[in-house]
Amino acid sequence: MGSGLSRILERHVAPWMRCNMWLIHGRERNLLIDSGMGLRPLKPEIAALGGKPVAAVCTHCHFDHIGCAHEFETRLGHRSEAEDYAAPDLDRSCASSWLGAELLTALPYEGYELRNFSLTPAPLTGYLDEGDVLDTGDRVFNVFHLPGHSPGSIALYERQSRTLFSGDTIYDGMLIDTAWHSDPCLYEASLRRLKELPIDQVHAGHEASFGRDRLHELIESYLAGGQRMVDVTAFLSSMAGQS
Repeated sequence: MGSGLSRILERHVAPWMRCNMWLIHGRERNLLIDSGMGLRPLKPEIAALGGKPVAAVCTHCHFDHIGCAHEFETRLGHRSEAEDYAAPDLDRSCASSWLGAELLTALPYEGYELRNFSLTPAPLTGYLDEGDVLDTGDRVFNVFHLPGHSPGSIALYERQSRTLFSGDTIYDGMLIDTAWHSDPCLYEASLRRLKELPIDQVHAGHEASFGRDRLHELIESYLAGGQRMVDVTAFLSSMAGQS
């Protein structure tokens, strides 16, 4: 995508669930932000994009973002979700709410059955929290703790370029504040905080990237009671056949 940034997609995951995996190419090390569902090995694909050491940054512990985290020696995320990375299950990772839909447009291999989907434990090797800094040798990213979607949701912010890697705290779609560990009050506070920051570009956990004006539109819509996925079951029913 230019500016030392690659976007990696699991192309056979339905677009409405497909996670954006962001690879930031640094002078001394690369940062991989999120790692998809883990339907096929990711590390070899990353290696083909550059041979520098890779730190896997987990923005939160949901199944569509942590599937390949175990492949990387350095795994960073928020301490409050450490148990969910070390011993992930379908309920705590929110997979059980989504796996029944037409989630895949092709199978990873012949005979694969989505009902047997599981996550490989990926204990964090280090913790990220508010005020921490990640340095790639030529770029510096500040860590924001933005709870609400999940307790340990984090984002990375590059002040120099005014760019935010937001995870699922904000993306251009219906936002989820109804997961088992979501907190709408904390979510609102996190979004209000983002609205006050000098952000020009958002690279989110899902959907296309967007700028400051769209960021404010999405936040204002949520604060007004819109932009929320109220009924996951109804949403999945509406998506059936659209993969």
